[in-house]
Amino acid sequence: MKVLALLGSTREHGNSEYLAKKIIEGTDHTLVKLTDLQIEPIVDQRHADGGFTPVDDDYEQLVQHMLSHDVFVFATPLYWYGMSGPMKDFFDRWSQYLRDERFNLKEELAKKKAYVVITGGSSAKVKGLPLVQQFQYIFEFVGMEFADYIIGSGVKPGEVKEDTLALAKAEQWNTLFSN
Repeated sequence: MKVLALLGSTREHGNSEYLAKKIIEGTDHTLVKLTDLQIEPIVDQRHADGGFTPVDDDYEQLVQHMLSHDVFVFATPLYWYGMSGPMKDFFDRWSQYLRDERFNLKEELAKKKAYVVITGGSSAKVKGLPLVQQFQYIFEFVGMEFADYIIGSGVKPGEVKEDTLALAKAEQWNTLFSN
């Protein structure tokens, strides 16, 4: 089982990254910090003559990672009750690549499993639930199994280490991914 962890945080060594690294530690994985890549925002050309214009950025590298992994861990802080900007740009570009005949991306994504990690303040376990639902709708659209989610409490870097429930679930996922 190959795990692709996609980190959407703009903060180095933040709580989302901490949980994601706990989850994938010792597994066959690839860790991608979306902020380390050049990912251009979507220019919606779904209805333009000729469709989408190729974009010279790092997104196709992400498509290759998606195709070569079995499980995805999407990790994002809760930013204004939604996913981070880098994570949103990542998903927005699906509009382009789901139409790219070279990849059959929708068909390939339907073979994958998705796990979601969200971190935020003490109210995130409730206020993050609409974001969980947004992820569910995204995965439903492409036929991908939404296996589970964690919402961890922590604002300042390292505070999530005090969230014993989130840590316990991260450990369960790690065990699952290690088999």
